Amino acid sequence: MFMRDSDHSATPLLLLPGLICDARIWAPQAEALRALGHDVHAIEGYGESDTFGAMAELVLRTAPDRFALAGHSMGGRVAFEIFRRVPERVERLALISTGVHLPRSEKEAEGRFELLKRGVEQGMDALIDAWLPPMVWEPNRLIPGLMDRLTQMCADMGIDTYERQIRALLARPEVESLLPTIACPALVATGRHDSWAPPAQHEGIAAAIPNARLEIIAEAGHMVPVERPQAVTDALASWLNMPWRAAN
Repeated sequence: MFMRDSDHSATPLLLLPGLICDARIWAPQAEALRALGHDVHAIEGYGESDTFGAMAELVLRTAPDRFALAGHSMGGRVAFEIFRRVPERVERLALISTGVHLPRSEKEAEGRFELLKRGVEQGMDALIDAWLPPMVWEPNRLIPGLMDRLTQMCADMGIDTYERQIRALLARPEVESLLPTIACPALVATGRHDSWAPPAQHEGIAAAIPNARLEIIAEAGHMVPVERPQAVTDALASWLNMPWRAAN
């Protein structure tokens, strides 16, 4: 149980992007939440880091003493690593379209390296053409400009970033044991049509985190922050206003 305390808008919010994404995936939320008076910092990327631990340390180098933390997709994995290292600094945690399972078979590795091979042999555009469309709910692929913006963002990240980040994903550490230790206000959310990180998976994550709030966002796939920006902004704004100090 939580009790209401101070003005939560004063707590800096760090937004963590996912695989071959940068701050542009969070652009609608960053703009809207700043307009509401929140101190928002959208992370541009993870440099040459090829493990989640290294990504977490990179973020922490410039992070404020205490902060709210939201990660999309792979960014949720980075958020877990930050929480593992400095739980006392994480005032609240949001996990959007992410997961907690370890690699379960060689199939995931084969699929990721097949995409890498495609990118090396045919160029980054060929990798994106195969990887990106399934990440967006099919009707939303018709939103004017959306796929072009996502394609450009992924192309700007490049093949080397893709390789580093898939190696981090395939070597991801166990995080399920962290879930019951998350005592701060937590948001767990995904798109209803996310086939990569589906609602059932998020229901399990939310059930394992004490007092977590679950949001299943209609008419969206994996790229929910840009597919349904207002719904994600509303979910984050509500989460940022959740009371945060544990009652004694």
